[in-house]
Amino acid sequence: MNRRAAKGTVSGRPLAVVTGATVGIGYELTRLLARDGHDLAIVARDEEKLQRVAEQLSGGHGVDVTWIALDLSDPGAASGLHARLSGRPVDVLVNNAGFGTFGPFAETDVDASLRMIRLNVEALTHLTRLTLPNMLERDSGRILNVASTAAFQPGPLMAVYYATKAYVLHFSEALVEELRETGITVTVLAPGPTATEFHKRAQMEDSGLMRRLGVMDAGTVAEAGYRGMLRGKRIVIPGTMNKLGPLGLRLAPRRIVPSVVRRLQEE
Repeated sequence: MNRRAAKGTVSGRPLAVVTGATVGIGYELTRLLARDGHDLAIVARDEEKLQRVAEQLSGGHGVDVTWIALDLSDPGAASGLHARLSGRPVDVLVNNAGFGTFGPFAETDVDASLRMIRLNVEALTHLTRLTLPNMLERDSGRILNVASTAAFQPGPLMAVYYATKAYVLHFSEALVEELRETGITVTVLAPGPTATEFHKRAQMEDSGLMRRLGVMDAGTVAEAGYRGMLRGKRIVIPGTMNKLGPLGLRLAPRRIVPSVVRRLQEE
């Protein structure tokens, strides 16, 4: 389903596409983009929440908001989303949609793991590939890929999730270099534990990681990522403790890192 919450066609305002836009970091990013005068195409699975967010953003900021109810883990979903934008140039692409599961890999649901790879990796890659050519034609655009501090090390008990976020980090850093001579920026937002629905869905509210590192507010994380994107920063890690964690693990012998991460996560 695709509706406009505000009447009108192409407004002349820049267009931002945000996936996973109804809750948490994605929702907070839509508010910042609307505040600064971006029309929005917001994407998530829950049609009712999308419509509510679209009406709020349109009414509060006077921008056009298109809401698209879509599960980006479905095959071909990224192509479908791109087609629904009707050829309108995308000025900002925020790849935020993603999820994780918690527990030993051998005991996790294999379909959930494969959906996670399709959403966290395949959809992000496909949307970026579909969006970049037009950005290159205009020599202008911003891409914000939401990864995690999980991207910096292997993650026992969340093995697939950590691996997907490592992909997001390395893919994005490679694009930064490829696009260095252009007017396009790519920024990776790598938050630590954040107050969103993510941890509830992953069933890890009581994990040691959450207790030891604490939880940041989604609005604070989104603001840091948004500011970093506007400045063209390569990587944004909100929070002092979150910055120190990857640094410490990078300095540690590689063979002991997985056991350290597992101890941090165990309930």
